[in-house]
Amino acid sequence: MMETDRFTQPEEPILSLKNVKTYYPIRSGVLSRVINHVKAVDGVSFDIKRNETLGLVGESGCGKSSIGRTIMHLEDPTGGQMIFDGEDITGYSKVRMRKVWPRMQMVFQDPYSSLNPRKTVESMLSEILRIHRVVPENEISDEIDRLLHLIGLNPDAKKRFPHEFSGGQRQRISIARALTIRPRFIICDEATSALDVSIQAQILALFKDLRDKLNLTYLFISHGLGAVKYISHRIAVMYLGKIVELAATEQIFAEPRHPYTQALLSAFPDPDPSHRGREKIVLTCTVPSPAHPPSGCRFRTRCPFAQTVCSDIEPELTGSGGRLTRCHFDIQKSDWKKVRQ
Repeated sequence: MMETDRFTQPEEPILSLKNVKTYYPIRSGVLSRVINHVKAVDGVSFDIKRNETLGLVGESGCGKSSIGRTIMHLEDPTGGQMIFDGEDITGYSKVRMRKVWPRMQMVFQDPYSSLNPRKTVESMLSEILRIHRVVPENEISDEIDRLLHLIGLNPDAKKRFPHEFSGGQRQRISIARALTIRPRFIICDEATSALDVSIQAQILALFKDLRDKLNLTYLFISHGLGAVKYISHRIAVMYLGKIVELAATEQIFAEPRHPYTQALLSAFPDPDPSHRGREKIVLTCTVPSPAHPPSGCRFRTRCPFAQTVCSDIEPELTGSGGRLTRCHFDIQKSDWKKVRQ
């Protein structure tokens, strides 16, 4: 009986964010007094299951990268709670995070700036392997060869410097560096955005292959909807510091429910010939400042469906069956045609 109960219990997520906030102070005057805050992340909550990829999308400046940096404690959270691998890491200092970082790593957008130009691939990777004592000293060379094989590079690449590689190859090396200490969770912060389209496809395929081989979990941050659609199990759509919609990838692309998600996806080039000629949704108003977000619903200043309740009451992120939406109304894609008339 006890054995049966153990298997019927839901698995604990590897990462759980509860009402996380990250504010950046705005200073002014001779004394640099804080006069306001940029609310980059303002009450974000979501879970990521083990071996899952959660895609995080939104416009530039919506707070996507700030979430990744806050999870890694490169930025300290202003409020909320972060639980990683069953451990509450919310108030951890950089010193305490040193014991957590081997289990979570980050791959950045620009691989060249994140690699030491004065070191060969071998010296970079071997230094990490020695510091963290991943393998015995006499196995370091073989371990580097294994890592290079995993990312699709030949063993002789370890003798070369970063400038001797292409952009795609440098990103592969960044991925190898993240894998040296055998993490369970990787944050990909625009990891394919700086690459050519054909190279993006190769790196995305590599991420997917590594996830299956090494049982990895990803938070995949990107503004590229095609990349997110390819690799993600679920997608969270972010607008001005808040999650406005969260659902399975198929649901997001087939039937988006939040007006912002609908507008975002209307700009996505659909390869289906039957969808050609569809109308694109153009949001004419500018994005409000995260230092002075609108009252109520943050999207209301750009939403043609906004009513009085939208300015008076902030909608909650609610739903059922794993599908969550932050909106007072049930807006369909067909409703946009009525607005234009």
